[in-house]
Amino acid sequence: MTFSELTVSNLKQSPPESLKGKIDWSRMDEAENFAKTVKLYRQGKYDDDSFRRFRLQHGAYGTRMTSDYAMVRIKVPAGEIYPYQLEKISQLSEQFSIGSAHFSTRENIQLHWVILEDVSEIFRGLAEVGLTSREACGNSVRNVMCSPLSGVCDKEEFDATPYALATAKFFLRNPMAQSLPRKFKFNFTCCEEHGMVRMVDVGLIPQIRTIDGTEQRGFKIFLGGGLGNRSFVGHQLEDFTPEEDLLYTSIAVMRIFDRMGDRKNLARNRMRYLVNDMGWENFKNLVMKERAIVRATQSVVTQLDIDKSPNEIKRPIRISDEGGTSTPDGYARWLKTNTIIQKQSEYRSVFITLEAGDITSNQLKSLANIIQSFSSEGKARNGFVQNIAIRYVHEDDLPALYSELLKVGLAKTGSLTMTSPIGCSGTTSCNLALTNSHRLAKEIQRKFLELKLDEDDDLRDSSIKISGCPNSCGQHGIATIGFFGGGARIGKDMYANYQMLLGGRSDGDTRLGDTCLRVPAKRVIPVILKIIEVFKENKKENDTLKTWIHRVVNNSDDSKIQSIKDIQKLLEPVIVPPTKDDDPDFYLDYGSDSSYHTKTGRGECAA
Repeated sequence: MTFSELTVSNLKQSPPESLKGKIDWSRMDEAENFAKTVKLYRQGKYDDDSFRRFRLQHGAYGTRMTSDYAMVRIKVPAGEIYPYQLEKISQLSEQFSIGSAHFSTRENIQLHWVILEDVSEIFRGLAEVGLTSREACGNSVRNVMCSPLSGVCDKEEFDATPYALATAKFFLRNPMAQSLPRKFKFNFTCCEEHGMVRMVDVGLIPQIRTIDGTEQRGFKIFLGGGLGNRSFVGHQLEDFTPEEDLLYTSIAVMRIFDRMGDRKNLARNRMRYLVNDMGWENFKNLVMKERAIVRATQSVVTQLDIDKSPNEIKRPIRISDEGGTSTPDGYARWLKTNTIIQKQSEYRSVFITLEAGDITSNQLKSLANIIQSFSSEGKARNGFVQNIAIRYVHEDDLPALYSELLKVGLAKTGSLTMTSPIGCSGTTSCNLALTNSHRLAKEIQRKFLELKLDEDDDLRDSSIKISGCPNSCGQHGIATIGFFGGGARIGKDMYANYQMLLGGRSDGDTRLGDTCLRVPAKRVIPVILKIIEVFKENKKENDTLKTWIHRVVNNSDDSKIQSIKDIQKLLEPVIVPPTKDDDPDFYLDYGSDSSYHTKTGRGECAA
């Protein structure tokens, strides 16, 4: 029996309890209720707005320019996903979606173009493996994120994963989180480097303090950050928040947002606007007062259920395939750009490169087999950048893992480099999108891998992030090089266009990117390559593209390029539009064979 046959055979059996998720997030009755409500809606007994609120609360997102299809957003708290769950998602994709799935920047998994009447069938299938899409959309607590490196990062003070899971469990279906002014987001991380904690409503970094000779766990908490049409960097609440105050703080912040958030103006009712309008000091004082009230009045049974029991780490016993022991071509390049050494001796975390988050149902099924056969913790973690991490892979097993990934087309290099851009769904499915950011990200990835830019250490820590509109689903504001879509025109002829930003970052020195210039879609790749060329000509020893651009946008570089205006001047010749007669392809967006237009519909982010 071959490796593939063996693992498929194993997965068809019910997984042992040790390989199942610790928390069942599902409720089967929600699937039945959704099916009944769809029937009532089709019969005209639900108006559009009421049904829309109901649909979003259950995790069914609207699809571009149609009410007959939905996108089902599967919540994956802390990004933890098990092989048998991936196998089920693969089956559901084949049966009810388009034969593929999409990994988002918020650790969700999305199934697109699902007929509305089939959404409840997906809910039933998810419930069978303990998953849900409840509150993955709408005005509620969205998927609680946790860094895929939490628990294995050598810079962390303790593993925040149990706290992320407990927070997700507490707020899921909780009455206090069912009708907030807008969506509300938590991010837990391992350290400053791997987080984005300053770019969400509540961001948390684990910390340990020694008080009277006793170690005490707690968090550094940031409030009021967020990406969107207008973005803000979050503020640190206090020097140290003890773990027993984690839930009290979370409830206090949510209560204030619930009471004071702007429910009339949808464009300005995220918490970051409230913090900005009120002023940080005033908001912080309110949080401290509210927390004292929560601490004094909440019942003793109102607490986080934190499971601190260690995960079983057991290297899988595998039967070698007949492929032999030789190391496949490309292994060294993949090892360098797709793996991170863990703090646990002899183990690495392997990041699977996807094209803008997309994976076929067959690849999902194969990935489930691979995780079961190579991960010593028996599960995977969804990443922050549309990728997947298989952790606790023993170093001796890495060549065999690479060989299996090669067989199913999942061995692309560059997952941890700028050659793996983020691209939101764009005009492939989103009502608000103005450009096909999804396809552009794929085009960049293919070109940059062809040029082997993933092997360039100077580019390794940089990022490219693309949104199809100003609303930042592609996180363009915190990218080394970011883009958001729009339209431009020469006479009567329109073409896809992007606003480019430079110098954004989400580490300990978090800052939003500075506006540079507008770049036609078909000139984005040449523009990025020109920026790299200019960087190479002006870099100092030990510079990376990220550190160099950071100096330039802060007007602190002493080379020929001393400001963002100097970059603009060098790029202007690259972005000059040709006439339609000279280059008709220029006037087509990526993935389109028809004339470009900027048609949009109603947004789905708010219920």
